[in-house]
Amino acid sequence: MALYLTRFSYTPQTWDRLTRNPEDRRDAARSYIESVGGKLHGFWYAFGSHDGYTLWEAPDNVSMAAVAIAIGGGGAVSKFETTPLLTVEETLEAMELARTVGYRSPGA
Repeated sequence: MALYLTRFSYTPQTWDRLTRNPEDRRDAARSYIESVGGKLHGFWYAFGSHDGYTLWEAPDNVSMAAVAIAIGGGGAVSKFETTPLLTVEETLEAMELARTVGYRSPGA
């Protein structure tokens, strides 16, 4: 299964609701990814350009996209960005394959 890092930001309305009724959102996040056969590996809140980060494992891109679409369409977040993560082994394989691409710099 592939790993995905997501960065999200809540809307002001969501922060208002959570402030009035604090809730641990890890259980909700876990249920979303488990519904497509995946696993939640971590959930963190942060300062900065995003309110939080999650690390998910999903069977494939379509499954992760389904979770992202459902969350993004739910109205509680203003931003939801997903980054597929590569293992070191996958990156080494990509480096080997890159030699066969035959890239030429513009103007060269």
